[in-house]
Amino acid sequence: MAEEALDVAACLERVRERDEAAARELVDHLYPLVIKIVRAHLPWRMSEEDLAQDVYLKMFANLQQYRGEMPFEHWVSRIAVTTCIDKLRYQKRRPELRWADLGEKEAEVMEATLKTDTEGSVTDGESAREVLNKLLGSLGPQDRLVIRLLDLEQKSVAEIMEITGWKASAVKVRAHRARKKLKKHLEDLEKGMPNG
Repeated sequence: MAEEALDVAACLERVRERDEAAARELVDHLYPLVIKIVRAHLPWRMSEEDLAQDVYLKMFANLQQYRGEMPFEHWVSRIAVTTCIDKLRYQKRRPELRWADLGEKEAEVMEATLKTDTEGSVTDGESAREVLNKLLGSLGPQDRLVIRLLDLEQKSVAEIMEITGWKASAVKVRAHRARKKLKKHLEDLEKGMPNG
């Protein structure tokens, strides 16, 4: 049996009159569209259902702005895409690494590194590199670049100035701030360590 098509205009009228059943019908009708958009633009570490809920909240909060100049589904699509992009931008501005983001080997490397009473070397170089890359990934592109050049590739400040076009003071200040950010991320990671 084919489902009966929803009369969106009539449903919207009922929603505006605070009919909860109509609101549920509208959400059910829009779910395939919204979830498809959310899945295509899903930010890292975010539940698709949570993001879909954000879309619905924005839709209902701004319903008075819909004037009927375009199909309602197009209007909701725009809200869904904008909501996803906003979440992605926010995540880019505030990247964060959590203990749960580490694989089993990486977690072992971090535990060995963070324990002050443990002496010796970390034996799994690949896992150590992965942890380092994840920590560096929590930095912005310029901070990541200066740390890679200065600390990992052992380039001099003069060489970095030549590569980037930055002044010596800019290289030093950026490196100092990037190290502080890395230290903070490492401390936050240590706080999230199981039994830590």
